[in-house]
Amino acid sequence: LVRMQFLQILSRKPGSLEMLLQIPFCQKQFPYTCLSTSACVYSKKRKGNSYEQVDQEKYKNLVHSVTSYKTSAQTPETILEEDNLLYGSPGKHRPPIKAGTKTPKNWVPLINPNKRILPVSSDSNIPMKIGLQKTKMPSVTRILQQTLSPQQVFYLERWKQKMTEELGKEGFEEYTKNLFLQGELFHAALESIFLSEETAAKEQGKDDVISGYLSSVEHVLEDISEVKALESGVHHETLQYLGLVDCVAKYRGRLCVIDWKTSEKQKPFLQNTYDNPLQVAAYIGAINHDANYDFQVRCGLIVVAYKNGSPAHPHFMDPDLCSQYWNKWLLRLEEYMDKN
Repeated sequence: LVRMQFLQILSRKPGSLEMLLQIPFCQKQFPYTCLSTSACVYSKKRKGNSYEQVDQEKYKNLVHSVTSYKTSAQTPETILEEDNLLYGSPGKHRPPIKAGTKTPKNWVPLINPNKRILPVSSDSNIPMKIGLQKTKMPSVTRILQQTLSPQQVFYLERWKQKMTEELGKEGFEEYTKNLFLQGELFHAALESIFLSEETAAKEQGKDDVISGYLSSVEHVLEDISEVKALESGVHHETLQYLGLVDCVAKYRGRLCVIDWKTSEKQKPFLQNTYDNPLQVAAYIGAINHDANYDFQVRCGLIVVAYKNGSPAHPHFMDPDLCSQYWNKWLLRLEEYMDKN
């Protein structure tokens, strides 16, 4: 009865039944029972599955072991395991902890709304150089060093350990001493250049120790003008911290706190300078709240000079970026105050 109904349906469309019966494939491969409404009764012999002969449990374990293996970037934990095998344990440091978003409890604005800007005096072209006061106030450098994150401490200790293994204890001490000396000579040479002491600058520039650094910053010096302060001490009257600013001058027409850094490795991005942006923001805030300075600063500049003489990387910090790092600095300052 079902077959008859199916034939009746096909017969409603002219030529459909005739066409179906004339298909050679159906005539050869299917018997007349192909008009059944049941599932396909394809008569071709099914091929055997080769996996049926495989140990399914063993194959499942193999697939799991392969698919569960993932390659990823090294973490402090994996690096620590590797270093322990090569050099021994560098120190007991906890793995890095991701700090949540916080807001400073004692928030002070970066720009001082109460500061009076005095008119420009006749001797304003002479850069200020105020000596650093000897007080109990902590320095910016000290605060940042004592509030390093666990991750920063980990990488710093790891670097010290590897350098000590390579150079020895005395060799590493000599290496760090030379780094500080090169930085001092580089800053002194820049100060001579800004003070138009060309003779002294040329004599210092002949020194192979800093000649590469000076060559590195030549293109940056062309964009600097109107130097207002050099190696000058600053202190924040409200937050009670102090520091020594490398330079305050205009960079491409915008007044900035400029921090000169030396490096043997390339640092093309601001994030490569670690805590230096916090340091610059701290100096900007201190200048703006220091009565010794009759101006305010809203921008920052970190210049990374290279020993091999390759072009320095100037990292400009606009007012918005300075405000972001100012908030981070306030959190580090609070952490230091809580510890002490």
